[in-house]
Amino acid sequence: MVSILQLVQNLMHGDEDEAPQSTRIQNIGEQGHIALLGHSLGAYISTLDKEKLRKLTTRILSDTTLWLCRIFRYENGCAYFHEEEREGLAKICRLAIHSRYEDFVVDGFNVLYNKKPVIYLSAAARPGLGQYLCNQLGLPFPCLCRVPCNTMFGSQHQMDIAFLEKLIKDDIERGKLPLLLVANAGTAAVGHTDKIGRLKELCEHYGIWLHVEGVNLATLALGYVSSSVLAATKCDSMTLTPGPWLGLPAVPAVTLYKHDDPALTLVAGLTSNKPADKLRALPLWLSLQYLGLDGIVERIKHACQLSQRLQESLKKVNHIKILVEDELSSPVVVFRFCQELPGSDPVLKAVPVPNVAPSVVGRERHSWDALNRWLGEQLKQLVPASGLTVMDLEVEGVCIRFSPLMTAAVLGTRGEDVDQLVSCIQSRLPVLTCTLQLREEFKQEVTATAGLLHVDDPNWPGIGVVRYEHASDDKSSLKLDPEGEKIHAGLLKKLNELESDLTFKMGPEYKSMKSCIYVGMASDDVDISELVETIAVTAREIEENSRLLENMTEVVRKGIQEAQVQLQKANEERLLEEGVLRQIPVVGSVLNWFSPVQASQKGRTFNLTAGSLESTEHTYVYKVQGTGVTPPPTPSGTRTKQRLPGQKPFKRSLRGSDALSETSSVSHIEDLENMEHLSGGPEQAALETSSPELHPGAPTPQDAEQPGVLQNRTQHPEDDQPQVEEPDSLR
Repeated sequence: MVSILQLVQNLMHGDEDEAPQSTRIQNIGEQGHIALLGHSLGAYISTLDKEKLRKLTTRILSDTTLWLCRIFRYENGCAYFHEEEREGLAKICRLAIHSRYEDFVVDGFNVLYNKKPVIYLSAAARPGLGQYLCNQLGLPFPCLCRVPCNTMFGSQHQMDIAFLEKLIKDDIERGKLPLLLVANAGTAAVGHTDKIGRLKELCEHYGIWLHVEGVNLATLALGYVSSSVLAATKCDSMTLTPGPWLGLPAVPAVTLYKHDDPALTLVAGLTSNKPADKLRALPLWLSLQYLGLDGIVERIKHACQLSQRLQESLKKVNHIKILVEDELSSPVVVFRFCQELPGSDPVLKAVPVPNVAPSVVGRERHSWDALNRWLGEQLKQLVPASGLTVMDLEVEGVCIRFSPLMTAAVLGTRGEDVDQLVSCIQSRLPVLTCTLQLREEFKQEVTATAGLLHVDDPNWPGIGVVRYEHASDDKSSLKLDPEGEKIHAGLLKKLNELESDLTFKMGPEYKSMKSCIYVGMASDDVDISELVETIAVTAREIEENSRLLENMTEVVRKGIQEAQVQLQKANEERLLEEGVLRQIPVVGSVLNWFSPVQASQKGRTFNLTAGSLESTEHTYVYKVQGTGVTPPPTPSGTRTKQRLPGQKPFKRSLRGSDALSETSSVSHIEDLENMEHLSGGPEQAALETSSPELHPGAPTPQDAEQPGVLQNRTQHPEDDQPQVEEPDSLR
């Protein structure tokens, strides 16, 4: 037993050295332990006597059904408990098929073939719902009908009722049977509620089964419920998810329905005579008794208050757009960053603009999506208890969703977390606005700079993307460039060593495999010209250094070959000078003893600076190694910008700013003047050195005519007059 429990613990926690996959750890309180206890109790209860087990499971199922129907105002309903949220809807569809097709049990699919059923789903329904229903029911995909949402009036996430009625009439004329309609009381994306009252009237007129699902059904437990959500109590069935709403782990979902024929519900799988199926309600039965009606209402009410608190706070924040129109009935808050820049294209409006090219519209859309995606990820890291979700909507683009009904009970979200979330949004807005303002300037500076190419990556939220085009860069190729990757890797290292507020990243280009430098978000006013110039000059220096190393390698190789040839020639010349007799072992030794040869040691040295071979005779004669040719100073293309004390790179100068006080302005200007004086010091010192009267220790013209005087001064520096201290500029 101990070894088995240890194995389970290792499987649960894994390797302790591994980083946690997610920061969202469910807060399991006493109600969570009660729900988990229900599963183990159900296993023990299943071992009871059959008669006792039947009575106990029937009591648990009936009590749980009665409580749920009273809490959520669904009178005279039955309940089906299931683990998969969509499983209840599949059973309801099966019940509707058996109700509308009387001979389905006998004839099977032949009945459906003669009169095909149609299931209507909203365009805002959860993804994959229609495919799941067809797979479970064995129906072809043409049996699904996707109803579009409103385009001109009302919410763009609500079902278009007029268009739905037109679709129903067309299907009836074609000999099809409208079977079931799935409405939303809180869409999966933004929490919008369909006009369920109008949909119920339409379904009653055409004999269609109406099923409602959504997060807003939780508000039926509150004292005040909006009319659109309250109309869901009159529908034929609804699916509830009390587990996330109440923070209960491993609690099944519930589908409430109304039907008078128990035989059809048994055939459809909504009811069962097996005790194990009835025991699915035991965890929820225990949790409802533990929480009570007041506890359930308090949790749902707390989640709604959190959403209202966030909505009221976001209304006061500039450049934040809230997408939920029905603020009273929806506990879901969906918002996004949106700023109208002067001269920007109105591409995010609902009505299409004919004068704007589709490519421009798509590029601007991706740009805004990247900024909102960055904002959402930042908020998720800063306030993990908020339970935010970043999602991509078809019309609005990338948005941020706050759904406390699904996350507050699990994560323990409080009002302080909402306030912290709002403050984090306000702190990130200057970064977003500053980045937007600098993007166009960055593009213009990069375009005007030789050797740099601006890469249009709409998915990057930063200032922009730039690529350095080296000499051997093939612009037409989209393959990986090893030399360019090496240059950009060195450039990234140099930029990160500057310790600026900007973040830099290297990655492949948007549409190719070539390396680029991605410049991150800007939190303050950045000197774009200095940034672009630094990138260009640094990349050019890296390329020149790499080429210098390659050239030096080639020069050294050729120098070694030339040295070998010269040494071989020198050896042959030495043989000719010494004669053949001196090369004979015994005769040569005797001859060298009588008449030694005064041969000088000759070798070759390679001067890396001049790139030439030189003789080593001077080294052996004078015992001093030659210095060779002094290399010329390497010109630097960097323009050194004078910064104030404590000023980071790429920041605009504060010189002459009105925000500075008089004292600080004077001190900063003096510092700048001193730095400019120091930077110009060596040139001025060189001029002073050429003037004889400025240096008492320099030789006079008379001394220059007397070599002995100069030699004496060279050999005995201690006899000279004391040197005058050098100025600070020379030091």
